[in-house]
Amino acid sequence: MAKNYRSSNGFWVPFLLLVAGGLAGSVIANSLAKTVPFLANNTKIGWQPATLDLNFVQLTLGFTMHIGPLTALGLVLGYIAYRKM
Repeated sequence: MAKNYRSSNGFWVPFLLLVAGGLAGSVIANSLAKTVPFLANNTKIGWQPATLDLNFVQLTLGFTMHIGPLTALGLVLGYIAYRKM
């Protein structure tokens, strides 16, 4: 009997599928951007890096995503692939 990945208590499978879908969409968009110009349009979302300096340790946190049409499509396809499991 095949193992059902959705029943496991981890988030790694959906996370990896979303990352793979977004990465595949970005790669395809970058390769087709010269022939189809609207694929080069992307939006930058996230938080700019913020630094906490305590003299003995320095902590920097930040998160930025560049979302384009094919990147969003790849994320949606990654989610659909997870739901089909």
